Amino acid sequence: MIIEKKPEIGKLVTFIPNKHTPVHNWFYYKEGFSRDFVELIIKHLNLGKDSWVLDPFCGVGTTQLTCKEIGVNAVGIDIAELPVFVSRVKTADYDVNVLKEISQKIFSEKFKRQDLSGLSSFIKKAFPRHVLEDVLFFRSIVEKIEDKVANGFFKLGLISAAIKASYIVKDGGVLKIIKDRNTPPFRKFYKNRIKRMIKDLENFKTLSPKIITLKADSRNLDFLSDNMFDAVITSPPYLNKIEYTKVYRVENELFFENTEPMLRSYIGDRVKEESDFRYEGLPAIAKAYFEDLRKVLLEIYRVLKEGGVGVFVIAQGVFPTGVVESEKIFSEIATEIGFQTEKMWLVNRRVATRDRVVKIGYAEEYVIFIRK
Repeated sequence: MIIEKKPEIGKLVTFIPNKHTPVHNWFYYKEGFSRDFVELIIKHLNLGKDSWVLDPFCGVGTTQLTCKEIGVNAVGIDIAELPVFVSRVKTADYDVNVLKEISQKIFSEKFKRQDLSGLSSFIKKAFPRHVLEDVLFFRSIVEKIEDKVANGFFKLGLISAAIKASYIVKDGGVLKIIKDRNTPPFRKFYKNRIKRMIKDLENFKTLSPKIITLKADSRNLDFLSDNMFDAVITSPPYLNKIEYTKVYRVENELFFENTEPMLRSYIGDRVKEESDFRYEGLPAIAKAYFEDLRKVLLEIYRVLKEGGVGVFVIAQGVFPTGVVESEKIFSEIATEIGFQTEKMWLVNRRVATRDRVVKIGYAEEYVIFIRK
């Protein structure tokens, strides 16, 4: 098994390049990788119009949307309602003229005062009152759009605009409220965002492969056929303690009713004190993480074609007791299941700290290629 140093790919396994890419940047999702990374892997694996790609941790749909641009069939899966919604909106087919007509109607509506009494104290703190009333006003209008595709488009624009116009700053796994931030006049801000999204669609070129996004648990893919996929391109939740329910609390509270806890890192969500996993010496949460990852890999092995390749972005875990070499454990699990680890690309190396200040070593990030 070959380990190649490829620091030039380090930025591509982050969401940062997507910030300047039309449609991909409709919703900022720090936990994702970039369009450029997916395109690189598709070309590297020589996938074409008859190929099928699976992303079992699809987040906000970067894999599916890139496949739609290139002309490769794709299925994306995520367990959380918010990323599944974003994925579907970004990969939908639109009639731009219909969107323009609806936009005119929305922004011709006269503002009506909104009742804030049903909102949590956290939501009230997260926005200036006039911005929050505007957000609720436009939410009430968007909810009445009968065309489901258009409804999703304007709802996503509203979600993104609302977060940008809030006091919220996302810092790792923490939401900070910074009240001295300047917040824009919301009606104009939301209108400009919709105009930009429509312009994105007018200039965005896609092909017509089959693109599917499903809300499901990747530990159980029994709804997918055996030997269906040519490749898997994905980034499992990293081995960390970030609680994504908190990171996206505002979006979920304001726009999704009765949403269950959003655990992109649902892997390892049921930590057991007693574990039959053979990797002794790991923290309990790490044992649970790798147990769940094993279940996912078993399912991926089943749905991949013979000779199919799985491409995984994996980062080492950092704990007060030290760095967990996730890539090695991942490769061992994959080998036990029947995969061959062909190569690893070392793409990032960062200082690992305890309590944010005490250096305990380095944590590395890899792209791992496994073949069935």
